[in-house]
Amino acid sequence: MHKELPESLLQQRILLVGAGKMGMAMLNGWRSAGFASDRFMVKEPNPSEALIVDIAAINPSDETLHETPPDIVVLAVKPQFAKDVLPSLVPVLSPNTLVVSLLAGLSISDLSDLLEAHPAIVRTMPNTPAALGIGMTALIASKGVSEQQTEDATHLMQAVGETVWLNDEKQMDAVTAISGSGPAYVFHMAEALTGAGVSLGLAEPLAAKLAIQTIIGASGMMAQDGAEPAQLRRDVTSPAGTTEAALDILTAEKVGLGSLMRQTTQAAAQRSRDLSSSKD
Repeated sequence: MHKELPESLLQQRILLVGAGKMGMAMLNGWRSAGFASDRFMVKEPNPSEALIVDIAAINPSDETLHETPPDIVVLAVKPQFAKDVLPSLVPVLSPNTLVVSLLAGLSISDLSDLLEAHPAIVRTMPNTPAALGIGMTALIASKGVSEQQTEDATHLMQAVGETVWLNDEKQMDAVTAISGSGPAYVFHMAEALTGAGVSLGLAEPLAAKLAIQTIIGASGMMAQDGAEPAQLRRDVTSPAGTTEAALDILTAEKVGLGSLMRQTTQAAAQRSRDLSSSKD
């Protein structure tokens, strides 16, 4: 559910650089949260038809950007294109421009180098449910970010879901592994549960409906105030029942879901560290 935004933020001009899957997810979320389309300018070499219809200021000229400079610049290009794209933005940045990065693997130091030591940078890690207003975003700010800019960044990302601020930028690798990549794990679980249903003799459409709605319902229960996953699991597990029989396998110490998720997230976190250390 989208949160009500302060009018001061809704009036700011935002330049979105990159409108791929994540950029469009964020843009759709912000539009649903109350931002008018005329508050956005978008730089995207291959704009979608939906983007062309919704946003008038696509690929604005340098002259336009100088005449109506953005208050906030959101970086959503693919990380491998950052070295080519970010330096070109320097002429339109003022010391008061807030730069919000969605780029996985690029540290605040990397971003500062590419933006010629721009002082106000907030690095974030959102996830794709942001398009529905139910995303999860972790943020960390450079030392040059003001208190007002911190509030603006918080409200901007709360427009598309929940937010947490980190104490240490090194935590971003773990955040990437848990919430950044996490939706894909859940989608794959739905695929696996569907496949399991088929192997038990169910038609695939029926198995898919059972699996997907079960995940939706369980997520809704966990979203309730005060809900604890461990307690919810215990509540639905009858002694010597069917759920317990299944959980005996899922909770096995060496080959169960806990062990598998540790391996999964460690691989994602390591890849995040590799991206951060790579200069190619």
